[in-house]
This record gives sequence, C-alpha cells and structure tokens, in this order.
Amino acid sequence: MSNGLSKLKLDLPLLLPEAPDARDRCVRTLAGMLRARVGLAEAHIVAAHGTAPAQLCIHYDRDRLSLARVRELALAAGAQITGRFGHLCALLSPPPHARAARSLAARLRQLAGVLEAEVSPSGTLRIEFDRSQADLDALAAELRARGLSIAADDLRTGAAGPKDRAPPQQSLDQAQPAGDQEHPQKPGQTEGAKAHGHAHGGLFGENTELAFSLITGAFLLSGWLLGRFQTGPVLLPTALYVAAYGFGGWFTLREAIDNLRARRFEIDTLMLVAAAGAAALGAWVEGALLLFLFSLGHALEGWAMGRARRAIEALAELAPEKALVKRGDRTEEVPVESLVPGDVIIVRPNERLAADGIVVAGVSSVNQAPITGESVPVDKRAASDPDSELARFDRAAPEHRVFAGTINGTGALEVKVARQASQTTLARVVRMVTEAEAQRSPTQQFTERFERVFVPCVLALALLMLFAWVVIDEPFSASFYRAMAVLVAASPCALAISVPSAVLSGVARAARSGVLIKGGAALENLGTLSAIAFDKTGTLTEGKPRLTDVLATEGITEAELLRVALAVEQQSDHPLAAAIVAGARERLGAEATVAAAQAIESITGRGIKATLDGSDVYIGKPALFDEIAGARVPPALAEANAQQVAAGRTTMIVRRGEAYLGVLGVMDTPRAQAAGVMARLRAIGIERLIMISGDNQRVAEAVAKSVGLTEARGDLLPEDKVGAIKALRDEAGKVAMVGDGVNDAPAMANATVGIAMGAAGSDVALETADVALMADDITKLPFAVALSRATSRIIKQNLWVSLGVVALLIPATIAGLNIGTAVIFHEGSTLLVVANALRLLAFVDKDASDRSGGKTTAAGGAVPA
Repeated sequence: MSNGLSKLKLDLPLLLPEAPDARDRCVRTLAGMLRARVGLAEAHIVAAHGTAPAQLCIHYDRDRLSLARVRELALAAGAQITGRFGHLCALLSPPPHARAARSLAARLRQLAGVLEAEVSPSGTLRIEFDRSQADLDALAAELRARGLSIAADDLRTGAAGPKDRAPPQQSLDQAQPAGDQEHPQKPGQTEGAKAHGHAHGGLFGENTELAFSLITGAFLLSGWLLGRFQTGPVLLPTALYVAAYGFGGWFTLREAIDNLRARRFEIDTLMLVAAAGAAALGAWVEGALLLFLFSLGHALEGWAMGRARRAIEALAELAPEKALVKRGDRTEEVPVESLVPGDVIIVRPNERLAADGIVVAGVSSVNQAPITGESVPVDKRAASDPDSELARFDRAAPEHRVFAGTINGTGALEVKVARQASQTTLARVVRMVTEAEAQRSPTQQFTERFERVFVPCVLALALLMLFAWVVIDEPFSASFYRAMAVLVAASPCALAISVPSAVLSGVARAARSGVLIKGGAALENLGTLSAIAFDKTGTLTEGKPRLTDVLATEGITEAELLRVALAVEQQSDHPLAAAIVAGARERLGAEATVAAAQAIESITGRGIKATLDGSDVYIGKPALFDEIAGARVPPALAEANAQQVAAGRTTMIVRRGEAYLGVLGVMDTPRAQAAGVMARLRAIGIERLIMISGDNQRVAEAVAKSVGLTEARGDLLPEDKVGAIKALRDEAGKVAMVGDGVNDAPAMANATVGIAMGAAGSDVALETADVALMADDITKLPFAVALSRATSRIIKQNLWVSLGVVALLIPATIAGLNIGTAVIFHEGSTLLVVANALRLLAFVDKDASDRSGGKTTAAGGAVPA
C-alpha cells in the first residue's frame, strides 16, 4: 500500500469469541482501542463472505510496527475485552407482564456495571455487563430471583456468553452454565430454580393471576350481596372486601414494589394508591371493583399477549425430537441434539426433517413453508458430490439442500447432516425472532419517555385535586374520592401495552411466512420507507449468468481465449466466474484439459489477476486496464466491447502478458416476478426504486427498464455502493437496501433497513440483515412492506385509542364520574388495543392474494385496516 501503510486481516471470532455478531458493542470497542494505538491508522470490520467469518481489518504503519506486533496487539486487545465484557441472552419462565418486563429491565440497568438490559413481554432477557465494574454477586442474585440458575463464578468466567445461550425453546430456569452445555436439557426439565409467579406461575400454575382475579370477583360479589340484603354479621361484608383487596392486589403490589425499588412510578402504583384511597374513604366496594377489573384486565391482557408468544414458540416445536440415523448396516433412533455434522439420517415420507443437510439418496418434494414461506413444495434429489455441497452449505444448490422443521413429501430421503441441532436455520430463526422482541421500536421508546413524564404529572394533578375542597364547597372526602378517580382515569395502561403487542404480533406473523424481522425498529422503518435500492445480480436477476459471446482478437482462436479464461476463472467463486467456466467447458468439451493458474488475486470491483505459464493474466472490466501498468485496450477491442455493452451484456476483457486475447460477454436474465413486484411496491407507496450495480451503466439501465425501476446507477465499486446508499438516505430520509447479505453487507449496513434475500441456510445473511427473506423469492418483499405498514397503522390506532380514552376520562372524572365507570372504560381500552394488535397474526396481503386468484396464506384472516 502507499503512504507506508499495510493491512492485516484477522477473523473476528478469533479475537472476540463471545461477540454474537459484528454489530456487537464489543466489536466497536475493539476497533476503537486499536485505532488509539500509535502506528495503527485504521481498524474496521470486513463483512463475512460465504463460509468465511467477519474479519477485523487493521491498517498499520509498517515502518513503526511489524506484522507480528500488530497481530499481538490485536489478540491482546481482544482478550482484554473478552475478559472484561460479558453477555447473557435467555428466556424468563414464566414470561413477565409487559410492565413488569420494563420494571425488571430498569432494575437490572441500575446494577453496577450493567451496560445494557432489555426484557421483552415474551420473556427474552438480554444483558451486557462489564465484569470489572459489575457486582457479579448482586447480578447473579437478581437473576436467580427471576428464575435463572446461574452463579457469579459463571458470569466471571464467561459462562453467560452468547455462545452458551439457552436455546430459544428453553426457559430461563432451565439454562445452564457453559460447562454443562454438552448435555442440553429438553423443555420441561428444571434445575429447581425458583420461578416467579406472575401471570404464568404460582398456586394455580400459569392461570394463577386469572384465578386470583376471579376469586376477587367472588369475594366482591359476596360482600356486595350481603351488604345489600343486610344478611349475616355486620363486619362480614367488610371482611370479604378486605379479602378481595388481598387477592386482587397481590400481583399489582409485587409489581409496584419492584417499580419503587427501581425508583419508577408506574401504572400499578397509581392503581394501588387509588384503591387504598377508596378504602380510606370507606368505599370498599369501588376499591375492590377497581382491583378486580384491573387484575382481570391484566390477566386477559397476558393471555392475549401469550397468543402472540405462542405463535413464535410454535416455530421451535417444528423440529422433531428424534432422528433415525444410519449406523453402518443398521439404523438407530437418537435425540436430535446428539446429531453431528456428517451423520446420515433417514427421513420417511410425510415426516418432518430433523436437521439441516444435503440429500445423499432419494427423490422427493419437501414443503419448506415453515422456514421459507414458499407455498409450493420444492423438489429434492441426491447431490452427485455431497461432501462438496456440505462444505459450502449456504451456497449449495436448492435441489440438494434441506432444512430442519420442513416436511418431506411422498419419497424417502437420506440426508447428510450439515449442522448441530442448536445451529440449524430453524434454531437460529427462532433465537433471532425471540431476541428481536427485546428490541424496542422508536414509537415504543417515545411512549416510555412519555409515561415517565406523564405519570408524575398525574400524581401532581391528583395531589392538587385533594385540595379542591378549599376552592369549592364540598367535604374533603368528596375531593379525595375525585382525586382517586383521576388517578384511575389517567393511568396509561393501554398506552403501555399498545406498541409491544403490535410489534410482537407483527414479528410473529412475518416469521410464519418466512420473513425474519429483527425487532420493532426494523418493523416500523420498513413500513415508512419511501425508497428501496436493489442489488442487481441474484436480486433482480436470476443470479445465474451465462456466457453468451466470445470475441477473440485477430490472430487468437476462440479456443485459446477460452482455455486461458477457464484456467483462471475456475479458481474463483464469483458468479460471473462460474458462468465463464460453465460456458467454456460447454464450448471446449467436457474432456478439455487446461493448465492450472497460480497466484490468484481478486481485484475488488474490477476483476481478477493470476499467473499462467509464467505470464500475468488479467480478466476484468475495461476500467481495470486503465488502472494497471501495461498496454492499453486496442481500439478494435474497445469497439467490440462497447457493442456488447450496448446489447446489455456484462463484459470482461482478457489480457495475457501484454497481448489482449479478446472479450467475453455474459448475460443474467431478470427474474420473471421482478416487474410485478415493482408494480406492487409502487402501488403501496414506495416512490423510488433504484438499482445499484457494479455492472456498467448501460447494462444497469437495460435491466432497470425491463423490470420497472425508476432509476439505475451502475459502475459502482462496493465502497461506491455505500456512498450511493448514504446519498439516497440524505435525499429520501429512509431507504432500504435489498441484496444477498454477503457482497452487499456494507451497503445494507448503511441503509435504514438492510434486507437479505435467500437467507435460509446462510449464516451471513441472517446476521447482517435487519430483515431476512428466508426464500430466494423477491415476491416476499411487498408482503413484508405491507405487513410493516399495517403494523404502523395499528400502532397509530392504538395510540389514538389509549390517549383518547385518557383525554376523555380525566375531565369526566373531574366532573364527577365515579371510579367504577372509569375502571370499566380504562380496562376496556386496554383490552381493545391488545385485540387490535392481535389482528396482525391473521394479516394477509390482500392485493397479492387478489392477484393470485383469491388464494391466501395458511394463516388466513382479514387484512387490518
């Protein structure tokens, strides 16, 4: 490199084995630490590619530091960070209520050394902590109190790191320290950890809160009847009301205590104050009614949220627990957890597949809808070279690759296992969807900030109402009663649950159709886009280019040109190289032999360089030959190249030594569905559809025009694509980037929303994208955008309902509305917003189903308005 700088690339997992992905805080910390060292000019992340992991690229001054010293500094910094920062991701069992989840997260964030803590209503717990600052004994005690069996020593040694997360289907009280992960527990087993009893645990199991609520109602009704008909001892009705208070306020009191410990005034606290105030006035009936309806609404709200949770949990149950494995001449049924890569399993007709793998024997059709959302079964057949396909599983041919949780058709298959049970595509999707629930959306963050200001204001208003008797002629008891009614009316219960319920339902609905959306932010942003950028190859086109034209220069035979191109390109894994290799072998004959090229070097965005029989060979774009030393492209060859470009071909010029051998023309056909997808995106409000491509501008424009894009930008290097995305983001506000998640990772990372196609089986696509279309099917994109827009509409509706009811009830209670009526409207609005959010579980892209003759997905249901 110039300026005395050299580069060193190190695999990120080697430096930070505990970092879950390249976007983790620890990765940013590592890069920052290295940039601060004298002699190190830059440190940045190179996205994972194919089977290669993400890398840390370090630019260093070779005059100051040796290569060995730079490597030593990087490893030392990585070890320092790994030893200092810990991660924990697991599931709470039973899941807390939405408000309890926020209280728990706030409580954890207050602990010394905890950098991040998020708890979702589905029970997903994410913690990042600094071991050097955290009181690990206190953190371990807090986690054990919530049902996680973990010791402070486990947190010190890294047992809580992401590599050893409990599987998504495991409960937090089933999670184990890292040292025990070789023998994972099945769901349903426990370690004797204490489960907290809110909503899904306790005296009556998962229905405890509902049972307590009904008992409250029974005591309330009994006391009211006895008082109404003046039957029995005088104090008996009061005793029954006190019992109703005990059962109705049990869970509310626990949450209020947690809130106060975290120095937060939440809705539960307001309700308790109002109930206590009613009791102080002797209005036992209304106070008990308040607690009864509040606890009943709480329980029903938890049940409704449970429906969305179960939609996600159902994903984890798709894979069978047993697999039939071939052991020589016999078969053996074993737990799926014991499968290792290389095992061969037998899949009978109509059975679910137990593992990701490559078909080695048999022919069948497999229903991949549980993973990819594809409505039509995919034909599968044995691979001619299973080991080769296994080695590149994420890029294996679709007809050979199968996934755990999918359903076999009428033919028996033998499948060679590619991954352990905990690393299958299904397991990763479930884990990522579960983790996505803990990611708060922008609207949810806004509502939480609003509540933090609003609740103290409500308390101040209620305090002010206590002194109304000073201004107006009424007894203190009347002013006190009105103040308690205001507390009930102003409690933003519906607001607290309106956004999480919609996000949870939207993420669950998307996952069921083969679309992985990583959290509320991606879900909301996807629904508010005005521009989408597309990569060309493999996204708008089939991604299977073919060699169409071979133009040799004068004095060079076509066979000679093809032999040189074949010798070099067969060493590359680029899609265009594969097209040249296939086309050259077809034209030369399968028996043709060529010399082996040496010293293969990829020239990013330009082409490839190699050594063949002692001569340097360059194959690449015309621009490449303007940037390297040697003879310029002859005018006749430049003219032939221009004609190929005008015809829509992607061209590569071949030079050996100083002699130009000719030009190769390759063409990639647009996807048949692309034009319809663009029309649908425009119909739902996407104003700009842009293609960004490394191909020349004429080819880009030709493809863009054929599929209905609004504009095309060609001749872009990878770093140019990043610049193009940043420019579009400045122009349009929000822009999505659609690609394959590998070559397009930098551009996707700089977009508002990165969308990866064909993510099933690809670790890189799953990790880098904000939204992953599991199938290599661009028609899923309008569904994802439409679902996101429906989610945004429902969130807005819920906000209007929740805030509108509060705005109506506050003046009504000031004017004299009693507590009982206020509670009915208050709890009714809470259940209404949850029910509205649950409609997303039945979302259908109506316009898409109309175009397909009225067919809908298996989910069925109406389209939310």
